[in-house]
Amino acid sequence: MHRYTLAVKRDFVARHFLFGADWGAENQLHSHHYQVEVELEGRTLDKHGYLVDIVAVEAHLEELVAYYRDQSLNDLPEFAGLNPSIERFARLLCQSLGGRISEPINAITVKIWENDIAWAAYREER
Repeated sequence: MHRYTLAVKRDFVARHFLFGADWGAENQLHSHHYQVEVELEGRTLDKHGYLVDIVAVEAHLEELVAYYRDQSLNDLPEFAGLNPSIERFARLLCQSLGGRISEPINAITVKIWENDIAWAAYREER
């Protein structure tokens, strides 16, 4: 099976803490310099030879990143009573971004790096 992939990336700083178990320093409020990578996949291109309008995708991602930038994730309603893990964060961003993209893509993946060695991803197929 063939498919095209387009990706965009942004970075931002936000804070969080984890609860429910002893994770050492992760139990204290701290910052991460997150990097978010979004991959869109599809089998066809539009009449201009594009999978999606990359400018629109970049704008949608920037809006989402702006919402989370410099925030304490624990204080946001979408994380109420939940640990703001990068797994949950990836799912939230994927679902939010997916709802903003109208082009007929087959899959969207959001990968969030919380440092140079740790990341989580969430993928939705359409």
